[in-house]
Amino acid sequence: MYTHILVPIDLSMKDSLQHAIHVAADLARHYGARLTLVSVTGGIQPKVTHSTEHYEELLAEFAREIEAAEEGVKIGTRVYDVPDPSVQVDSVLVRAVDEIDADLVVIGSHRPGWVEYLIDSHGGRIASHAPVSVFVVREAD
Repeated sequence: MYTHILVPIDLSMKDSLQHAIHVAADLARHYGARLTLVSVTGGIQPKVTHSTEHYEELLAEFAREIEAAEEGVKIGTRVYDVPDPSVQVDSVLVRAVDEIDADLVVIGSHRPGWVEYLIDSHGGRIASHAPVSVFVVREAD
C-alpha cells in the first residue's frame, strides 16, 4: 500500500518524536516501504548547529540510530536549508513530498492546546495541503 514514508524531523525536538518514529518504522516494516527523515533548517538562529553540513551529519547519525533500534528498516535523510525555517517549514515539507515521491507522511505532534485555536499546528497545515495521506501521531503519554 505504501512504498515511501516521509517523516519530518526537527533534531532539536527528537526526543519528543520517538513515538512517531516508531509508528513510521512499524508501517515501513509492514509495507516494505522506505523511510526518509526530512528536516528544514537554516536562518540565523538554528537550535542545533549553525552549519547545514553538520546538521546533515547529525540527521544521518540519528537515522543510523533508528535503523539500529528498528530492525529491517532502511532510512534515508534529506535536509532543506532555507532562510527562515519558522515561516517556510510547512511549504517546504509539502514540496518535499513530491520531490522524494513519498506516498505517506507520518508526523509527530504535541497534544493540541489553546494556541491551536489561533494558529494551526505544523501537522494540521501539512495534513491540509499535502497531496498524500498524513498520519498525525500524538506524543506518547
